[in-house]
Amino acid sequence: MPSTSVSITIPLPDVRVRWLAAGLATGLLAAAVFAGPALAPRPLLAIDPAAPPTPAEHTISVSGTGRVVLIPDTADLRLGVTITAKTVKAARATNAASMTAVIASLKKLGIADRDIQTTALSLSAIYDYSSNSNKPRLTGYTLTNAVAVTIRDLDVVGDAIDGALGAGATTLDGVTFRVENQVAAEKLARDEAMASAKTKAQTLAAAAGVSITGVASISETVGPVPYPVYYDALRGAALQDVATPVQPGSNEVSVTVSVVYLIG
Repeated sequence: MPSTSVSITIPLPDVRVRWLAAGLATGLLAAAVFAGPALAPRPLLAIDPAAPPTPAEHTISVSGTGRVVLIPDTADLRLGVTITAKTVKAARATNAASMTAVIASLKKLGIADRDIQTTALSLSAIYDYSSNSNKPRLTGYTLTNAVAVTIRDLDVVGDAIDGALGAGATTLDGVTFRVENQVAAEKLARDEAMASAKTKAQTLAAAAGVSITGVASISETVGPVPYPVYYDALRGAALQDVATPVQPGSNEVSVTVSVVYLIG
């Protein structure tokens, strides 16, 4: 039988397809290279069951308070002049004359300029809303001038009040007594507060059968306690034309500490 030959023709892809195939192969190869470390098996972190756990800190929390009583050496006086007049000019002139006289009465007692400070100066209009019309009627103006006075000689506090009221002061907001420098008193109160806190902690530790090994934290609160004397308490004496009695009394400096002690 004669031999028979068969020819099969396979069409080759065009140039664009060949480049696409080459790019795809290159991308797959690069992905395999970079993903290799991520896909590689990782070692597991072993925990030694025999290792002891980190012990938690044991603490005792206590507080202590120290108090020191002081005799005040400084007084703060707040007073002013409030004038109402029909015009701004009249209110200003009357107020200025009265406040000038008030300040002069304070300086007569030896109070220095640096201890007299203006704290308020305001002007407001006064309207009458009693009429039936919708528009209120302007009736005048009120001018207020107030000062804060630091008095370092407590023997003249009463004289300062009487002199200021006699010179034209119309408001007296109060008197506060204090100790100008209480750093030393705060130190004493702080030492007392820490000693109190330590005594409490030692008592608790002994009762629990443990001992104090250190301090974890300390916080404190300082509370000076001034005692104000208000105008209503003084006005009656002033109206009776007798010297205004003023008693400075005593002040208390209080320090409270919160201490966390380590125990073991």
